[in-house]
Amino acid sequence: MDRRNLSDLIGFVTLARERNFTRAAAQLGLTQSALSHNIRDLEARLRLRLFQRTTRSVALTEAGERLYASVGDHLDSLADALNAVASSSGRPSGTLRITAAEHAARTVLGPKLRDFLPRFPDIRVEVTIDYGLVDIVRERYDAGVRLGEMLANDMIAVRIGPDFRMVVVASPDYFKSRPVPHVPGDLTDHNCINLRLPTYGGLYAWEFEKAGQKMKVRVQGQLVFNNSPMMLDAALGGLGLAYLPEDSARPHVEAGRLVPVLDDWCEPFAGYHLYYPSRKENSPALAALVDAMRVPA
Repeated sequence: MDRRNLSDLIGFVTLARERNFTRAAAQLGLTQSALSHNIRDLEARLRLRLFQRTTRSVALTEAGERLYASVGDHLDSLADALNAVASSSGRPSGTLRITAAEHAARTVLGPKLRDFLPRFPDIRVEVTIDYGLVDIVRERYDAGVRLGEMLANDMIAVRIGPDFRMVVVASPDYFKSRPVPHVPGDLTDHNCINLRLPTYGGLYAWEFEKAGQKMKVRVQGQLVFNNSPMMLDAALGGLGLAYLPEDSARPHVEAGRLVPVLDDWCEPFAGYHLYYPSRKENSPALAALVDAMRVPA
């Protein structure tokens, strides 16, 4: 195989993932002009245009999408194999890319990484904050974090956090002119602060359970955010009811800044899980991370 093809394919895959010449070149240790030259050479040899370039964006063409689908997994497998061989003679090494929501990263990943990283100096961890249900295989993540165990086929899930509970809260000022809701259906008469899920572009339906009865309520209100810290701030400001992780709301409830409602409808459920494709099971770096984060049975 022509060495230029392998080198340029690595550059192609990196650019396809990053969609940005600056980030891709930095990851490869190249200048932007060198990476651009490599991509042009590859396109010339293939006699195909692989990217649509503008001053603001880089996107794959149809031919580029086909090539990326064909070679991306193979290059990942080669990288995994090299990391496995390197680790077999010493400490686990390599870069682990993980996607997680802000709350999971702050409350579970962050604290556990503080103990993990000093023990494994040859492992790098890149955490991307995303509220969407990311396809970690397509987006080339090594692992993801989400609640519960409802995962796609070919995924391995490992529990890394305790049981989890959401709560409905509002400020005392909010209730000065509004009645306290007693059942989830009462929320339709309230100004609720919504969360937009990027995966579907829709608003998250609040989930409740009591004595085995489950209910989802699609609430309405003046505010919509795409992250829970902004929802918390809005609730503290008296702008509506918010549906939040209990640990985020607890300090404000204890201080009297927020009032919990519908508490008997907010039952705990399975906490955060680290999940990853079964083909990644033999990665020494990922295995080390899983062992460090696993909740003891």
